[in-house]
Amino acid sequence: MSFFSNIFGRNNDPKSIISFDVIDPIYSYLYNQQSSLEFKVKGIQEDVMVNLFFVPGSFDHEEGIEEIKKASFNNAYEVLNELYKKMNIGTLSEEQIQEGLEYDFIHIQFYSEPTPEEKKFFKRSIKNFVIFFCCTNSLEINDFKILYSGRHFFDYTKGLLESELLDINDPKNESEAIGIRDFKLVLQGICQYLNIEIPETVELPSQENLVGTEEVTLEMFKEYLQLVSRGEIEGELLESQSQELFEKREQNDDEFDYNFDFFEGINSWHSDWKFDPEDAEYFIGEMLGEEDFTFEYPEETYSHDLFPYIQSELEKRNLELMTCETYGDSYLFFLANKNEVNRILELSELTKLEVVKL
Repeated sequence: MSFFSNIFGRNNDPKSIISFDVIDPIYSYLYNQQSSLEFKVKGIQEDVMVNLFFVPGSFDHEEGIEEIKKASFNNAYEVLNELYKKMNIGTLSEEQIQEGLEYDFIHIQFYSEPTPEEKKFFKRSIKNFVIFFCCTNSLEINDFKILYSGRHFFDYTKGLLESELLDINDPKNESEAIGIRDFKLVLQGICQYLNIEIPETVELPSQENLVGTEEVTLEMFKEYLQLVSRGEIEGELLESQSQELFEKREQNDDEFDYNFDFFEGINSWHSDWKFDPEDAEYFIGEMLGEEDFTFEYPEETYSHDLFPYIQSELEKRNLELMTCETYGDSYLFFLANKNEVNRILELSELTKLEVVKL
């Protein structure tokens, strides 16, 4: 295993969790104990995936070889050199390649909340952080570089080659900034998951245990129903519906699909995925109890493109429009109190009653 020098200063801000002193022990665990991790981090959509890859070993299979050829390279070392050039890390000489040594990197992948523009196309935004170790003004490994991509790696070699050098202090756009914010949470979660001590100088992104497993209880279903109904469901109806949902959760595996019959008792709007602004004004007005509800929007604006304008108007009432995941070409809209949105999202993950932030 070898690493090569670069010409920049070290990435070891003692206050930042994106630093060598945090990432190096994560690498040591991956290299010495378990090279692949998949687990849940609180505040991150879906599981976080952490993998240690080796060049050339991880590419030494039929699909990997085919991808390398498709990218016009002869072997994985040539791909690695292309990545090193992008990061200003010294490339491997032909003699070094002939030695057949392995060179490794960490790939951390997770999903974040999409930007308003991304929401037009998908419900979550993929983030890839690919970490390469190197040396700065030293013969010892003491530094790292990160390549970033907001795309799926359907062709892994192509995904790596299309990734861009990341400056954590200067994101190129809003999506990258959200990725960096969540990457800090993920690094804290990895350390907590692996029981790696984080230096005291580091300013933690969260004061919580981000990987603690929370037992799902009947009270969580009650709280969920109270929040998504804004208190409309109460008394015996609250007790019976939460008990029914809880028992279903206890009886099924993670693949179970709930129906949303309980939403008949909630002031909601079941809509086709195509809708006009007049529809939105009418049905949201009904949910609000405001017959004259309106919102401003540009001409020729329809369906999901209306969401930012609807939310802007609802924000004046400290409300937010949300939807349950219907797994079809429709929405099941409801109104949530703005200060309860994060808790609704947390409970939706725990109860498997999936809610989508628009």
